Amino acid sequence: MSVSDFITGIQHVGIPTADLDATMAFYESLGFERAGLFPNGDNRCAFMRLGNLTIETWEGDATNPTAGAINHISLNTTDVDKAFAAAKAQRLNMVNDEIQSIPSFWDKGIRFFNILGPNHETIEFCEILK
Repeated sequence: MSVSDFITGIQHVGIPTADLDATMAFYESLGFERAGLFPNGDNRCAFMRLGNLTIETWEGDATNPTAGAINHISLNTTDVDKAFAAAKAQRLNMVNDEIQSIPSFWDKGIRFFNILGPNHETIEFCEILK
């Protein structure tokens, strides 16, 4: 079993922002539609979609207003529990010791975990719960 058995493609690219309303307006001006706007604790998180590209943008985390501002790349995951077990078995560079969750996203929440790639990039494995 390999973690690749549970990936169907890119789910979203994560970009933190200091001004969520301005960021949503910017992406809307490029033709993106707001696919979702969700509470996340005291902050908000928006998913902006254009075709098969989804950008997750949120407030509350530090931003990097220079090149390299992308926070993470998320892979759509069909079974996060099995993917997590496979990632551990493959000895990938795990960021999380356990699967994380955000119950306020989408209809029934998400479950996810992160690894680091060879360039210290964060790769998220995310399952949208149904």
